[in-house]
Amino acid sequence: MSLNETPSGERAHIGFFGASNAGKSSLVNAVTGQDLSVVSDVPGTTTDPVRKAMELLPLGPVIVIDTPGLDDPDPALGEQRVKRARQVLAQCDLAVLVTDASTGRAGLSGFDRELLALFEERGLPYIIARNKADLLAPGGGLRTRPPLSDNDICVSALTGEGVHELKERLAALAPKREGEKRLVADLLSPGDAVVLVVPIDKAAPKGRLILPQQQTIRDILDAGCMALVCRDEELTDALARLAVRPRLVVTDSQVFGRVARDLPEDQPLTSFSILFARYKGDLPALVRGAAALSRLQDGDRALISEGCTHHRQCGDIGTVKMPAWIKKHSGANPEFAFTSGGEFPGPDELSSYALIVHCGGCMLNEREMQDRLARAGAAGVPVVNYGVAIAKMNGILRRSLEPFPEVRGLLDAQ
Repeated sequence: MSLNETPSGERAHIGFFGASNAGKSSLVNAVTGQDLSVVSDVPGTTTDPVRKAMELLPLGPVIVIDTPGLDDPDPALGEQRVKRARQVLAQCDLAVLVTDASTGRAGLSGFDRELLALFEERGLPYIIARNKADLLAPGGGLRTRPPLSDNDICVSALTGEGVHELKERLAALAPKREGEKRLVADLLSPGDAVVLVVPIDKAAPKGRLILPQQQTIRDILDAGCMALVCRDEELTDALARLAVRPRLVVTDSQVFGRVARDLPEDQPLTSFSILFARYKGDLPALVRGAAALSRLQDGDRALISEGCTHHRQCGDIGTVKMPAWIKKHSGANPEFAFTSGGEFPGPDELSSYALIVHCGGCMLNEREMQDRLARAGAAGVPVVNYGVAIAKMNGILRRSLEPFPEVRGLLDAQ
C-alpha cells in the first residue's frame, strides 16, 4: 500500500443486506459500476460477504460489502450466513436494506423488519432500497404509496433507475466526524521533530513498513513536522545527531522496555499501539483494563485477539510473546484462547474470560473496534490492547501516557 492510498480502516463501510434473491448483488454491481458480485436467478448464490475498496462519488473512499441472504431454508447454512452477516454489520458505517419491490408488498416482511431492528439497535444509518422497480406498473403500487421514511426509495439495478439518488443519499448519511480526528498531529506543533522506532526483525514485512507506521508518518508530515525513522539499536545515535530534542518518540510496543531505557527520563514517549487506542478505540477503558493483568490467577481464561489475519512465525507476538509476558508479569498460568480477523465472540461467550488483550486494531475501522469494546463491556470483561499491556508489564505505563495527561490521571485511581 502506498502512502497515497486510503487504508481500509479509514474508509466508510457500506453493507448491502436483505433476503435471498432480492437483487442485492445486482444492485451492488449497479452502484459500483463493476461486476463485483456474481448475479444469478438462483437464490443463495452469494454465500460469503464480497468486499470492494473503491472511490464512490460523491462519498469518496469506501468499502462496499455484498452480504449473503440471511433467510436460507437450510438451518445449518443459514446459521453460518447469519453469523457472517452479523460480523459485517459490526463493521458497517452505513447499511442498505434491499427488498424485492416486484412482490407487490407495500410494507416490509418480518425478515426485513428484523434487519431494520438490528440496524437501529446499533445506531446504524440505513436506506431501504426497493429493487426491481422496473417490474412495477407505471403510476401504481409502490410508486404511488408514501415512503416509509426519507430514505426509502425505489431503484432498479437493471435500468439504473434511482441508483444515482441512492448514491447521493449514502453520501448524505455518511457519518461526519466533529472536527478531524488525528492520530498524532494534534500532539505536535509545526516544525517539531518526531522519532519513530521501527524494529526490523523476522516478523517485519520485506520491503515495506506496516500500516501503523505508514499512517503515523503521514500524519506527522501533514502536521508540518519532521519524522526521523530508525531501528531500536540505532536510537541512541539518532538522538545524538538531532540538534533539538524531539517533541515525541513513538516506538513499536515490542521494544518498549529497551527504548525507555535508552531515552532520557524527561523525553516524552509512547507507542504506535497506544496512538491507535486513542484514535479508534477507547484509551481510558484500555488503561483501566491494564490493572487486570496483575490480577490473573491460575486457570483464568484470557483471550488474545487480533483484527487481521497473517502468517504466524516463530516468535509471533500474539500467540507466543504475549502469553509469555503475561505469565511472567502475573506469576500465574492462565489459559489462553486466540481469535483473528473477523472472528470475535459475542457477550455470552466473552463472559467466560477474565481478560481480553487486543491488538492495536490498525486494520479495523473505528466502528468495528468500538463494537468489540462494547461487547466486552456488556460481558463485564476488562480489555487492554498490546501497547498499553506491554507498557504496564514493563513498568512504564505512566510514562507512556505522558502525552495524554487526562488519561494518565486514571492511574492514580487504581
